[in-house]
Amino acid sequence: MTDAFIDIPGVRNFRDAGGIGALRRGVLYRSGSFHTLTEDGARRLKALGLRTVIDLRSPFELEVWPDLRHDLDHETLNLPTLPANREDLDRPWPEGQAELYPFMAETAGPSLAAVIRRLATPGATPTVVHCAVGKDRTGLTIAVLQSLLGASEADITADFLLSNAGLDLLDGPTPYTDETGTERVSRPISAPLLTSALSWIHTHHGSLPAYLHPHGVTDADLTALRTNLSA
Repeated sequence: MTDAFIDIPGVRNFRDAGGIGALRRGVLYRSGSFHTLTEDGARRLKALGLRTVIDLRSPFELEVWPDLRHDLDHETLNLPTLPANREDLDRPWPEGQAELYPFMAETAGPSLAAVIRRLATPGATPTVVHCAVGKDRTGLTIAVLQSLLGASEADITADFLLSNAGLDLLDGPTPYTDETGTERVSRPISAPLLTSALSWIHTHHGSLPAYLHPHGVTDADLTALRTNLSA
């Protein structure tokens, strides 16, 4: 699956999310943010026929590190995976990766539903879904979409884990500076992290459709999603 990676100068971890399950190639891509996109990178995105960019980052991240466009004419949607206001939460903010993934599953329903409704709309693809580096928030979002398109757990996990190669995390954690200027450590992802998020959904809702329905996703939306993205 390493052939899924595509070189887009200025964008980290860019790859095709298709080719597994019924999800065809060339309609759904995943990546890190576009805040360092180069003009050459923009030309390559244009050659892919890019129509939509779905940005899963917080409004604050967008303010500090806005995506660059270089005259690209795609539509951009900001659909944050994580709650914007920590003060409004009735639960602790996750302190590490192990807590982050079930927390995302618990709070990302509105974002995931909006992503699905967009992709169910004719003319929305090709689409890129991204967060900061395309690892955690993007990882869960793409996993949900791939699962809805019939991909196996093994294939979904294998695609999820490619971010370790795409972000040079195969040898362990690497330091980085976040949007507040704070030095942090980016850690590799593992299969149990994704399993913990998807297990939370199935334990509390029984299935992905049952998880999504309360957030406004209809059976017609899911049918349209499969029609638009299927091979």
